Amino acid sequence: MLDGMKSNTHLDSEAGAVSEKPSLLNSLTRRSFLQAVGLGSAALTLPQGARAQEKTIQGFEPAKTDTRAEAWKPISDRKIRVGLAGYGVCKFSSAFGFQNHPNVEIVAVTDIVPDRCEALAKVVSCQKTYPSAEEMVKDDRIEAVFIATDAPSHARLCIEALKRGKHVASAVPAVYGSLDDAHKLIETVKSTGMKYMMFETSYFHEDVYAMRQIYKGEYFHYMPTPIDSYKGWRIGLPPQWYPTHSNAYYVGVTGGSFTEVSCMGMPSVIDYLKPANNAYKNPFGTEIALFRTSEGGMARMGVAWDSPGYGGEMGRIRGERGSYYGKYEGLEKQLPDINRPPLPPGVPAGSHGGSHGHLMNEFVTAILQNRKPLVDVAQALNMTVAGIMAHKSAMKGGELLKIPQFKL
Repeated sequence: MLDGMKSNTHLDSEAGAVSEKPSLLNSLTRRSFLQAVGLGSAALTLPQGARAQEKTIQGFEPAKTDTRAEAWKPISDRKIRVGLAGYGVCKFSSAFGFQNHPNVEIVAVTDIVPDRCEALAKVVSCQKTYPSAEEMVKDDRIEAVFIATDAPSHARLCIEALKRGKHVASAVPAVYGSLDDAHKLIETVKSTGMKYMMFETSYFHEDVYAMRQIYKGEYFHYMPTPIDSYKGWRIGLPPQWYPTHSNAYYVGVTGGSFTEVSCMGMPSVIDYLKPANNAYKNPFGTEIALFRTSEGGMARMGVAWDSPGYGGEMGRIRGERGSYYGKYEGLEKQLPDINRPPLPPGVPAGSHGGSHGHLMNEFVTAILQNRKPLVDVAQALNMTVAGIMAHKSAMKGGELLKIPQFKL
């Protein structure tokens, strides 16, 4: 069993776990190692006054960049022509370091707010701007785009860019509460042959990377007041509609998926999280989902907006051959290299546990090598849609529901 973890408010349960059925094999295998994965991730949302004082949102603290940059070896001298979309509160378009990669040329940027668009262009040293992402993706010079706009627009803009012959990376989630959009997105990727990658930051957390290498969460995001957002999309957001930071602690380690879910929701004392006060009619500030995994195991994933004093993108793994919680302890004597690979010189690791630079480099490298990116459309949707179904379950009092499966 996993050690219990709890928030500082009403949530009094284990932070999360994934359990596997015991394996008959004595050697370390995918099935025998993974018995438990904890969930993971939270960025503390600050009130307006705190942001005005330029305090860093939790999760956005810059991480130390790997000093092994000299070990990075270029695989091509080609520069991919990239367009960046979205420069809102999180300033995500510039946060992942596309402008610093030696194999990237930023040829266009966009934000629907003119001042933000101008600021983005200045930060990434780009002369060409567009008033909208819809206009930018028409630019035939652009080979790939990064969509860092409001979450409700992700699927629509990604589909439009894919149809225009662009490779696409997007911020999380891949789709926003819509199963129809999920099916449309994967079918567009399949029909166009273009690459899609979701920039789920947990994938390149130090612990998830290590767990993934050895194997081959709960997401508490205190939001006493909602973060600024385009048309207020974050206000009252059902917790499990934004599940990938936690779900990555299973999908990102194993490459598996969730097949069934029973989820319980807890009402919140925070006013905007009451159903009468948000556009979603969402009654929950916390949702805890128990998933059946595609390997026959179980995973508990939690997402909460109302748990002060406890937050972070975190996880733990516990299995019959060993465990990983900060470090590996177990029976295996010869482990693979669990250090994250070096980044190109000049590319910072960025924030969210130093994941930003690695995600961007993975996307660029996948294009250069003409291969499937790590967080492909199937994994992106298997993480995202599981949360959509979890919220449906919570709204039905924890009813066990089947989860659609996505494969390439």
